[in-house]
Amino acid sequence: MDLRRFINGSQRFLRGYELSLDEKRKRRRKSHFSNGNNGEERKRMAAEVLAEARKRNRPAELGGSGCPILVEGKRDKAALLSLSFEGELELVNRGWPLEKLAGWFAQRLQHKNPIDAKESIILLMDWDRTGGRLQNDLRRRLRAFDISVDEYTRQTLMRVLKPETRVVEDLHSMAEELLPLLEELDPSKESE
Repeated sequence: MDLRRFINGSQRFLRGYELSLDEKRKRRRKSHFSNGNNGEERKRMAAEVLAEARKRNRPAELGGSGCPILVEGKRDKAALLSLSFEGELELVNRGWPLEKLAGWFAQRLQHKNPIDAKESIILLMDWDRTGGRLQNDLRRRLRAFDISVDEYTRQTLMRVLKPETRVVEDLHSMAEELLPLLEELDPSKESE
């Protein structure tokens, strides 16, 4: 009799535990920025820094600075495209050693961007351990060629998005929340 009660009680507890896990997952999926009272503020900060990067990335003939953004892989590029980035998006993972990649950028870029006199390239690696190492290595190599590097975008995204994500490719899943703010801050050609 006692064993039966114990089993029934355990089964009820496990069902309740499974439901609470499902509820937690649903709440987490509902909004990436629902973490605490400052969710709207964090969303706004992410949108502001992405809008500035989008403006700088836009080709000069479309009113931008033509500043390339260097990301790790194809999914990161797709995430930025889902946020209506229109400029040059370059990939680290293209089968080249980092020395060759840095040299290739050194041949193409100047010390400062000639249009807005800011940094020549935006480095946007993931904000996990591997991305941090890659970011540091690329920064060091590009600076050795006297190429100025914008890391402000990554630092800000890392600060405001770290509880929800540690990778650039997850910006794709946040596009629904970020795009309206991005369009408000930096209207794209498509929305005009």
